[in-house]
Amino acid sequence: ILAALNGAGLPVMLHGAVEKITRVYEEFGVTFPPYAAYDSANVRGHVLICPPGAKGSRMLAKIKPCRVAMLTGWALDAGAIHRRQVDAAFPLSDHAGYDDLLRQVEAVNPARVLTLHGFAREFARDLRERGIEAWALTGTNQLELSLSLPVAELSRPAATAASADDTGFNAFCLVSEAIRGTTGKLEKTRILSGYFQSLDDTGLALAAVWLTGRAFAQSDSRPHGAGSAVIRQALSAASGLSLPALRIISRKHNDTGLTATEAMSARPGTEAVALPELDRIFQALRLARGPLLKSEILTAALIRLPALASAYLVRILTGDLRIGLKEGLVEEALAEAFAVEAGAFRDASMLMGDIGRAAVLARHDRLAEAELTLFQPVKCMLAGPEPDAESLWSRLGHAGAVWLEDKLDGIRAQIHCGAGRAEIFSRDLKLITATFPEIAAAALRFGEDAVFDGEILAWENGRALSFFELQKRLGRRDPDLFLGGEIPVACVIFDLLRLQGESLLKLPLSARRARLEALGLPAPLRIMPIATAANAGEIESCFKAARASGNEGVMAKDPASIYTPGRRGLAWVKFKKDFATLDVAVVAVAYGHGRRSKVLSDYTLAVRDGISGALLPIGKAYSGLTDAEIAQLTPEFLALAQSRKGNRIEVEPRVIIEVAFDAIQPSGRHASGLALRFPRIKRLRPDKTVQDIDTLAAARRLAGVTDRSP
Repeated sequence: ILAALNGAGLPVMLHGAVEKITRVYEEFGVTFPPYAAYDSANVRGHVLICPPGAKGSRMLAKIKPCRVAMLTGWALDAGAIHRRQVDAAFPLSDHAGYDDLLRQVEAVNPARVLTLHGFAREFARDLRERGIEAWALTGTNQLELSLSLPVAELSRPAATAASADDTGFNAFCLVSEAIRGTTGKLEKTRILSGYFQSLDDTGLALAAVWLTGRAFAQSDSRPHGAGSAVIRQALSAASGLSLPALRIISRKHNDTGLTATEAMSARPGTEAVALPELDRIFQALRLARGPLLKSEILTAALIRLPALASAYLVRILTGDLRIGLKEGLVEEALAEAFAVEAGAFRDASMLMGDIGRAAVLARHDRLAEAELTLFQPVKCMLAGPEPDAESLWSRLGHAGAVWLEDKLDGIRAQIHCGAGRAEIFSRDLKLITATFPEIAAAALRFGEDAVFDGEILAWENGRALSFFELQKRLGRRDPDLFLGGEIPVACVIFDLLRLQGESLLKLPLSARRARLEALGLPAPLRIMPIATAANAGEIESCFKAARASGNEGVMAKDPASIYTPGRRGLAWVKFKKDFATLDVAVVAVAYGHGRRSKVLSDYTLAVRDGISGALLPIGKAYSGLTDAEIAQLTPEFLALAQSRKGNRIEVEPRVIIEVAFDAIQPSGRHASGLALRFPRIKRLRPDKTVQDIDTLAAARRLAGVTDRSP
């Protein structure tokens, strides 16, 4: 780029991150045409070369007038200018193609290959399949297992099928149907308890997980990759129905399981598949590369199974059994089945991140062995909202003082480090180490066996930036090589959950904090400052100071509180702003008007009933997101569509947002019995799931409505 611009006689400045890399090349003897370092006072009249992440940054926004051009291989696409929202696009790729990389490896004939950046693990796996030792430097290397079998072998009858009727997958489906047809909690518990007792340890570990609607344990965040498109293609191929015919059935039922039942009823299989055999299919789906092979594997499985079993196979893959069964009830049934205390079982399941393994421990009276272990993330301790300082003090002031921390506008992170390894997990237990390599590197430098709870923030010049800046780093498979310099981050640590092999969850916060403050944490890790308040007035003062610093508000904590993973108890409280916000799920969307008539910009919002789990609409929001965000969400909502009536499209509740409002009041207009006044979307929450949204009870409390629910 420098050479081309020099030939055109244009003066050039380099963005700081680009200049650093250019200097490295110069140290190794590469000569470049003249250039200058970026100088905001003299940039006018220059061409400024920036990394891709600088687009839309505050630095560029200050340069006026300016025109932006992007150099990318995608510029060959005629619509690149509009898609990238730039003034010009030139087709120049900064990397080799796949075939070029293979030729390079063949030419060098190395003893070992290390890969990094985009699709590093996949390329390393390809090289290993060609007989070359190769490992990815970014993310976790997934070794190939013997269960990655050809599709033809997966379609053969299982050797254990003859004995699978009583405790195999058919029995699992019949038990699930019995639960679906039962309304009483005690009867559901009785059915599940008896079923769990009938299984061996292997079957118990699998069935317990599947009954929570997951194909794999919660701590196993690797996806199976069999999404709706793969499922549709497999159902069509296995049933002999065309995709349009299948779509008609799907619209009629609005339920993937019922769709699979009807589609496969005309051509059902007859095999009784054992539970380990079904797990083998799930594992094969996860290891298969590409939707075509995944579809072939799933088709082969559906052909073998009876219609009802096909339906539950599909339901597990979609993550929703739709039988009126919550994970808490599964935990209670397992506790009853093996005569252990429900709270102890729930804690063990939480610590292990695997309800199946916890079930096996419960059967053998070994729940005490469950401990917080490295690289097995647990759910975060949660805080309930309060609308003002007085309410907060009445909740926590019983001990005479509360601890206050600024509520930061970032993403929750749990950092595990030890044994020469460091991993970062999000609040929904997904592995995000590759997104924040500098945080992981700092945890490695710390060097001790530890688990931290904290908040990752965009960070510059000793202060936190807005969540908008941090969003540029989220959702990336691998970070841009320039991203660390363009969007620096820090992790503010506010709790210590494990240290030197000892779990600290049962210690009071004051003791955990004392151990945390005794540690020397390397940058960009830093310890959260705390303040103490002895009355509502001091809480209000701290709140105003936090807001003046650009933070959301304050978090109040009881210094005597133990750490309770995944629970929103009375020990931690958030006081965010003069008017509260709620985390809600989008349950329906509609096309907008005028310039937004082609995009889905009107969102129906819902809170969660804390007892039944039902999602209850509480209002609609039309503002708060940028045009780019709405355009990006539109195809996502269309993919989540469940039914359509006129302009309204009901969608799966996968998109979570934080909504702000001026007031909340009783109303008969919505199923929640409440309505938001002047709601506006504050931000998207890709780090949260529908299980993390606020409850109806929390909304009623903010509205000042007496809540008589338990």
